[in-house]
Amino acid sequence: MRLERLSTNQFKIFLTFDDLIERGLTKEDLWHDLPRVHALFHDMMYEASDELGFELEGVLLVQVHLLQAQGMSVIVTQNHEVVEDDEYVEMKVTLDESKELIYSFYDFENIIQVCSHLEQIGIRGGSIYHMDNTYYMRFNETEVLGQNREHIIAIMSEFSSASIITSYRLEEYGKRIMENNAVEQVKNYFIK
Repeated sequence: MRLERLSTNQFKIFLTFDDLIERGLTKEDLWHDLPRVHALFHDMMYEASDELGFELEGVLLVQVHLLQAQGMSVIVTQNHEVVEDDEYVEMKVTLDESKELIYSFYDFENIIQVCSHLEQIGIRGGSIYHMDNTYYMRFNETEVLGQNREHIIAIMSEFSSASIITSYRLEEYGKRIMENNAVEQVKNYFIK
């Protein structure tokens, strides 16, 4: 579990799917109102509170974003509404699931290698970005529709790391190197 303070009243938690499994949960469990899910959120809030020096009180607005291959990103915003009971913390939880795949590469050579494997299984799409000395490859939901997602994730994981960067951040701060059909473009320029 990784923690990051975003502002005086907001922090972010990132859990990989391995972190969830270690805590006895699956991705599907998150969509159900189970006591284990409530216990997970309770534990995460207090662990973040201890590590970040964040005083939990009032209403917590919790946004959960499930990232396809990466895990779960949780953004917690504290609303300092007056609560009569000091021991009471109210959480309002919003769940969202991202269908896109985003992977980070530290060397463009790895992108060339992954593209040769993706091209062999019929993948031609994707976009490539560069930001903070790292390359990112993004596939939206329609670009992998009808394909075996687990196979794509396995190939991508062999040459890169799953990224928690959102496509919105890439669009705003990253430099787009290849838009759409990136696998096909890399094949045409670099693979003979």
